[in-house]
Amino acid sequence: MYHFRATLAQINPTVGALSANAGKVLRRAHEAAEAGSALIVFPELVLSGYPPEDLVLKRHFLEDTAREVERLAAELPPDPMVIVGAPRMHGGRARNSAFVFQGGAVTAVHDKILLPNYGVFDEQRVFAPGTDPAVLMLDLGGGRTARIGLHICEDSWDPTAKPCAALAGRVDLVVNISGSPYHRGKLALREQALRAASRAVGAPLLYCNLVGGQDELVFDGASLHLDADGVRARARQFEEELLSVDVGDVASSARAAPLAPVLGDMAEVYAALVSGLRDYANKNGFGGVVLGLSGGIDSALVATLAVDALGAERVNAITMPTRYSSEGTRADARQLAGNLGIRLFETPIQGLFESVLSELAPLWSGRAPDTTEENIQARIRGIIVMALSNKFGWLVLTTGNKSELATGYCTLYGDMAGGFAVLKDVPKTMVFELARWRNAQARAAGKPEDLIPASIIARPPSAELRENQTDQDSLPPYEILDGIIERYVERDWSVEAIVADGYDKDVVKRVIRLIDLNEYKRRQGAPGVKITPKAFGRDRRLPITNLYRERTE
Repeated sequence: MYHFRATLAQINPTVGALSANAGKVLRRAHEAAEAGSALIVFPELVLSGYPPEDLVLKRHFLEDTAREVERLAAELPPDPMVIVGAPRMHGGRARNSAFVFQGGAVTAVHDKILLPNYGVFDEQRVFAPGTDPAVLMLDLGGGRTARIGLHICEDSWDPTAKPCAALAGRVDLVVNISGSPYHRGKLALREQALRAASRAVGAPLLYCNLVGGQDELVFDGASLHLDADGVRARARQFEEELLSVDVGDVASSARAAPLAPVLGDMAEVYAALVSGLRDYANKNGFGGVVLGLSGGIDSALVATLAVDALGAERVNAITMPTRYSSEGTRADARQLAGNLGIRLFETPIQGLFESVLSELAPLWSGRAPDTTEENIQARIRGIIVMALSNKFGWLVLTTGNKSELATGYCTLYGDMAGGFAVLKDVPKTMVFELARWRNAQARAAGKPEDLIPASIIARPPSAELRENQTDQDSLPPYEILDGIIERYVERDWSVEAIVADGYDKDVVKRVIRLIDLNEYKRRQGAPGVKITPKAFGRDRRLPITNLYRERTE
């Protein structure tokens, strides 16, 4: 029997920052080596950042990556075996590869075999697949050797496919380097798939995942040591960490395996939103953010997320009331800004609104007011927040949620104007859940009052663009609407199946018609954090010009 210490280096790279990513790999590798690790593992494509997308189609990008690989070979600690994910050019095509370093050299390279091409993944377009899984020999001294099978992410996802089948009975351990994006429920699915892979191969498995945000995607970490019987060690979710575990004859080591608890549902979603917003702002060099603060639930949650992600000193808000804005929402916006400690600008736009109406009136003489006037208010507000962005270099955060974007209950170049849509994949009903959860956390921390005022949560949602307006004037109740959106968008159910699940047929048809007609709006919206199994954008790619309508009779 044998045992050795292995470290899973769960880190947060930045796509394209080759030198900085290499520097982070080197620092963490030396730290793990000094702690006595014989095997140090980094995530999939950590050197380039993941996903690099069409960067790997640029030959000079791969040449620059190769130079950083040479740097790693020269500067990594020589004694441990170190596994690092990076792209490479081989056979005239880019490959998604794992480089194995030891003794100042690259001793092996494994190319990812199973290239996912579903959901957010598009790897078959940019990468060529590998052919055979690698088996590495880790010399432990004293005539002892550990046989290590090497997988990259999807290679372990199907226990019946070649990457698992080819290793069955041949290795003592499987190492999987991964870039597995987060969505609700993903952790349980992932652990189930990896346990099945461990069972198929007949060996325990080490899984090292990325952490951090990249455009719409968030990586949740939660790196693992597991076997067919269960999880032995787990790193924290959404945080960088070196997870060190004892492999082999663990009974000979008294060191307890760290097993980070799994976050609860709303805690997990909230952490994903914070992580995605923080990294989008920081990695793109924004010193601050700005948002329109209406006194409604969506902007209140976005402001709170922004403070938790970036700190109050980097968050700026502006309230832009008209005569349709109630005193209650104005007061709530001020109270929320005070609770959060953020700067709040107050700029009434009634005068601007009336001026625009006056200038435009000759163009539609004799026509009654309609949504045109409502949209003008939203677009004036969009002009103002974008002006603040231009003047101060702040990132504009939009505040629309998935329910609104699904149905087109939003204004192009108005409330959709901005650089990052934090709630883009968050249904309205979950917006309320997250707000209540965050208030509960504040109370648990000793805050004497709600962080998000209770009146904001209790008030019926309204865009406040006309007298006595509520969202339910135009939409079904959100509890019904969100259930239909989940079934139609995320599960691809038919009208017939949704109706059979208890929803009114006329309501279902109306909601689906709104979803289908508003693809053009969603295509022009800002990116936002993916937290559901199917988000608008990378996950769901439908044509704008699309006359297909499901038969419902």
